Amino acid sequence: MPNQPAPQSPTKLTDRKRLAIVEAAISEFRRRGFELTSMDGIAREANVSKRTVYNHFPSKEQLFAEILTQLWQSSAEQVTLAYCPDTPVRAQLEALLWQKMQMLSQQDFIDLARVAIAETIHSPERAQDMVNRLSEREEGITLWLREAAADGKLRIDDPVFAATQLQGMIKTFAFWPQIAMGQPLLIREQQNQVVTSVADMFLRYYA
Repeated sequence: MPNQPAPQSPTKLTDRKRLAIVEAAISEFRRRGFELTSMDGIAREANVSKRTVYNHFPSKEQLFAEILTQLWQSSAEQVTLAYCPDTPVRAQLEALLWQKMQMLSQQDFIDLARVAIAETIHSPERAQDMVNRLSEREEGITLWLREAAADGKLRIDDPVFAATQLQGMIKTFAFWPQIAMGQPLLIREQQNQVVTSVADMFLRYYA
């Protein structure tokens, strides 16, 4: 898998403080959960004043919403492979699955997702807002499937449904067991087994 370019550090002081607040909030939410996390604790962790935290985020709920937005964006943007008519479909599909697997193999992502899921179950209206935001975006896998189908390489009538199937298969092994049962992240050999078997099953049905 190619390495992702390192994000550039913000240069403005206010941007650096905002980033520090978000990172501190992620750390606090991971350790304490939503209910037990306080803005005071986030300020201490970020090494800024409580007033600074409130200047950027008027409430804990808005700060949490910002983190959830970043979580969704990282999920949607992680898969960025453009469809290539001259490259075998299986090779491209496995590359897409490896990109998804790379994201699901980050402990920070799993920990934060666990907090997010717990809170959205507690607050359904927040979950609905997240679903609405995601529905406004076209994820990389869905776009790739749509283009592969338009090129005649896959028989897919509903790319959104097929993308949900594809991601559901990989998450069965590399997301939900870690979220719901605290199982360890998959090792490389297990990841390879999942990617290969998911590609086999998907292509036998759609290719």
